[in-house]
Amino acid sequence: MPKWGFDSEYGALQDVLLCRPDHYRWEAVNAVAKATLEADTPLNLQKAQHQYNAMVEMLEGAGVTTHFLDLESHLAFQCFTRDSSQMTPWGAVINQLARIERRGEWSQVLKFYEANDIPVWRHATAGTIEGGDIHVIKPGLLLIGYSGTRTTREGAQQLARWFEAEGWEAKIYGFPEHFLHLDVLFSMVGEGLALACTDALDDDLIGWLSRHSIKLIPVNFRETMQLGCNALALGEGRVVSPKHNRSTNAALRDAGLEVLEPELDCFTRGGGGIHCLTMPLRRESVPG
Repeated sequence: MPKWGFDSEYGALQDVLLCRPDHYRWEAVNAVAKATLEADTPLNLQKAQHQYNAMVEMLEGAGVTTHFLDLESHLAFQCFTRDSSQMTPWGAVINQLARIERRGEWSQVLKFYEANDIPVWRHATAGTIEGGDIHVIKPGLLLIGYSGTRTTREGAQQLARWFEAEGWEAKIYGFPEHFLHLDVLFSMVGEGLALACTDALDDDLIGWLSRHSIKLIPVNFRETMQLGCNALALGEGRVVSPKHNRSTNAALRDAGLEVLEPELDCFTRGGGGIHCLTMPLRRESVPG
């Protein structure tokens, strides 16, 4: 593999792309955020910044090198770096975001890659595609979710074709739009191991994952809607998962993983978790 890139979601994380939440706000863009806003819960931005800084310290303490995008004040969702680009074994893909409020994010992302001599492999041009729907399951295996509102089938198909041309197997999976992104329902946490809201995934996907030797740790619906499935694997038996999802974190420990538990409720109540807040740039390659 080149210096930048990765071939799995669970190889040891070495570099990650972040963006500070100085202009972050809650908007009714998903079921979680809608419930928060309907409860008339105000966002405490200072608390969100404190939680974010603690998350950064946690990642750096785990040996991860952090990189930051330059801020633009009108881009309230820049902190969710997972969506605007996607690192691959061959370089970065600049994604096509669906919401008009987010489309400008591509500019700072592209500037970052160019300034750091990180190759840009592709630019998404068909439909829309967002990184929260893209999962590099293991070397040679890709899963792309689409709801039709954030990632469209056309966008998912274009990325799938690019990976298939490199010899990978790619599966496209449709799910209900109120979940926003597939990483609300699923994320890899280790080799052959994933968190999943199995009640919300259909038998076809569960069977496909099983055939590829992916064991699922079930997450109940309540914690799913608190971003319980939205975890970040650090590799080497470590995973980052929000502190408030206690039963999920207990299940991760029962599976033999070390769990790092940041306070992230300012973000999870807006519909975004640790997976959403991070775009891995470099992981150690793992056996296929």
